[in-house]
Amino acid sequence: MSTTSPSTTFVRPPSAAEQPTRPTLQGTFGMAATTHWIASGTAMSVLERGGTAVDAACAAAFVLHVVEPHLNGPGGDVTGLVATADGAPPQVLMGQGPAPAAATPEHFRAEGLDLVPGAGALAAAVPGAVDAWLVLLRDRGTWELADVLAYAVGYARHGHPVLARVGTTITGVAELFTEHWPTSAALWMPSGAAPTAGTSIENPTYAAVLERLVDAGRGRPSREARVEAARSAWGEGFVADAVDAFVRTPHRHASGTDHAGVLRGEDMAEFSAGFEDAVTLDVMGVTVAKTAAWGQGPVLLQAMALLDTFSPAEVDPSTADGAHVVLEALKLALADRDCWYGDPGPEEEQVPLTTLLSTAYTAERRALVGDDASHVLRPGSPDGRTPFVPPLRETYDATAAGGAAGEPTVARSGSTRGDTCHLDVVDRWGTVVSATPSGGWLQSSPTVPELGFCLGTRLQMTWLEEGSPSTLRPGRRPRTTLTPTLLLRDGVPVAGLGSPGGDQQDQWQLTYLLRTLLGGYTPQQAVDAPALHTTSMAGSFWPRTWTPGGAVVEDRLGEDVIGSLERRGHVVTRAGDWALGRLSVVTRDPATGLLQAAANPRGDQGYAVGR
Repeated sequence: MSTTSPSTTFVRPPSAAEQPTRPTLQGTFGMAATTHWIASGTAMSVLERGGTAVDAACAAAFVLHVVEPHLNGPGGDVTGLVATADGAPPQVLMGQGPAPAAATPEHFRAEGLDLVPGAGALAAAVPGAVDAWLVLLRDRGTWELADVLAYAVGYARHGHPVLARVGTTITGVAELFTEHWPTSAALWMPSGAAPTAGTSIENPTYAAVLERLVDAGRGRPSREARVEAARSAWGEGFVADAVDAFVRTPHRHASGTDHAGVLRGEDMAEFSAGFEDAVTLDVMGVTVAKTAAWGQGPVLLQAMALLDTFSPAEVDPSTADGAHVVLEALKLALADRDCWYGDPGPEEEQVPLTTLLSTAYTAERRALVGDDASHVLRPGSPDGRTPFVPPLRETYDATAAGGAAGEPTVARSGSTRGDTCHLDVVDRWGTVVSATPSGGWLQSSPTVPELGFCLGTRLQMTWLEEGSPSTLRPGRRPRTTLTPTLLLRDGVPVAGLGSPGGDQQDQWQLTYLLRTLLGGYTPQQAVDAPALHTTSMAGSFWPRTWTPGGAVVEDRLGEDVIGSLERRGHVVTRAGDWALGRLSVVTRDPATGLLQAAANPRGDQGYAVGR
């Protein structure tokens, strides 16, 4: 993807710490980049067999459920973006399920809780990921469901080499599993211990679930009808029945107390994934497409707008001044997220997104970027409205606040963290899919034994306090952190990108975009470059803490830059040389048809493939 002219770049060349670990892939046929090499290989296999980017993304997504079970699962959710080369407006794939009918603040308080727990089925939203992928395949794909699911069925039934981090995750919650979640222990510790890296693990129960979804459509007259039958089997049939029956038994939650879940089959039957118009902003020479404010996507738009009038050199995140300005802009955008974003009902005041993205409002906010680090939450007052200020639970432990890790959860007896996956695919016809699946991690809640997976915990992103656009309400979506990005020029997609990382997703994407759009970096250079983010905002995940003035940095940023941040008042946590940022990206030049891809080397897991 072309960036900008040399006269508008950072001026300085990339430093030794910013040299890429691998080349940016280039080709003309197709590209895929995901957080796991097996998923990337799956997507490329579909492209090689004549499938589209949509077919490839769907197949890869179901494989991610199997090979990255500590990062996502069928009981979780997904947010995606899809655009085609014909100039049609980009669409959001909405796979974020709402709160169940019985999930009210009153119920949680009656259970003795003042926060939605970070683990356990009481925190489960309606699972939206599987339905979303089926809707995408039905409406935009070309392949039969049986062919799309064959990859995931094969890995689940016949095994795949387990990642070291899967074993580490299971070890971290082994006591929780054995003492409180026996169905999870039976699935993930069949020999009494966590699997070791490279050993083959299977999940034949989940393979059978996928096969039953395919069987539900046999004999139907069309491809679309066969997919629709699978949706019914999921949301109204055997899957919903098993979930309904299982969650009624109380079990241990992250609160350290036992509760039953409130998700019911009726909640699943009433949910339908679908498509929405993306929110777009023209900034830094491109059109950036994101979700609306029921997700955190507009944070990236607000931050880019705040930085747009600075010179490229002033927002170079590898310099002392640039890193400071970027962190301060992110704090302002995230403060608006925490106080204004959500999914309010039609009878309530709506998110003032038009004002939040307006030139006048952005100028007011930009004036708040000072020379020193801010240690206070500073939401704006769009249209003169008074912001909801969330309860701020302070911590100076950046890891506990969502520092170097991803999305926190699980019980106090054996704490660990979940995280997220990401995938990007572009085909030779110019269709781009960028999606961020998450939730339903193996450590989210007890495994439903008849299904081979557990439910997610997305409701932990809602408040029990009244007055917030993201206050817990039945039938309303929790304000998710899942936030893929599409870039367009002249209405045509030129890039899809995203990252795991919870609150950090848009922060890491921002530094990538600054480096590629303003700095002249190649995609792989920008993925590999030293990352940073702020923790000076209300954390989206239990226990909902924040670090006033907090900044987490990779040590490769350099002593001069880190020291300068500390002198300006940033509370700096050094995360190590290669600990932050998990981006992947695909690009396309509409003029030449050149395709590119890059993936994150951190953790030896992400991979790009293409030709």
